[in-house]
Amino acid sequence: MPDVRTSAHPPAAADGGGPSASELLDFVRRTAADAALVAALPLDPEGRTWIRLNGPGGAEAWLIGWPPGTGTGWHDHGGSRGAFATATGELTEQSLAAQLPTEGWKTLELTEGVDRERRLGDGRGRAFGPHHVHQVLNLSHDTHAVSVHAYYPPLPLMRRYSRTGQVLRLEEVERPEEWA
Repeated sequence: MPDVRTSAHPPAAADGGGPSASELLDFVRRTAADAALVAALPLDPEGRTWIRLNGPGGAEAWLIGWPPGTGTGWHDHGGSRGAFATATGELTEQSLAAQLPTEGWKTLELTEGVDRERRLGDGRGRAFGPHHVHQVLNLSHDTHAVSVHAYYPPLPLMRRYSRTGQVLRLEEVERPEEWA
């Protein structure tokens, strides 16, 4: 039986082995197309829900339900590469087109032009490398979205950031034991 958890934050990734970002993307797209699996995810109108999945080649994977108006906030994946795909609904990803240092800073001033935004509807996905910083949002006012995420290596931590204008500030470092 899959492990099903409900919370305001889903669980949240660094070496050269394991599946590539493109292999993770292939996995999340195939998994997002599994209608029976997607339908098995309990949806909560108040907060995100998730089921932990077995990812390819030792990767960590999650099926995540997003109520209308929810999002992750700005975060990274602790050095893991990853991919995600929308199974149902539409998600918006806001990301930074800049490689940020992973250690030794609390506040960074971002340059102009680093912001990227993409909308990912049913079956659409994207892969990313180990320095990716983004936030994922369900901007719908009335429709749940469901997505599949995979990370390799399994997430060692997630850094959470706040953002005011062009200033990005490290707020918190989460570890896997906090997601249980």
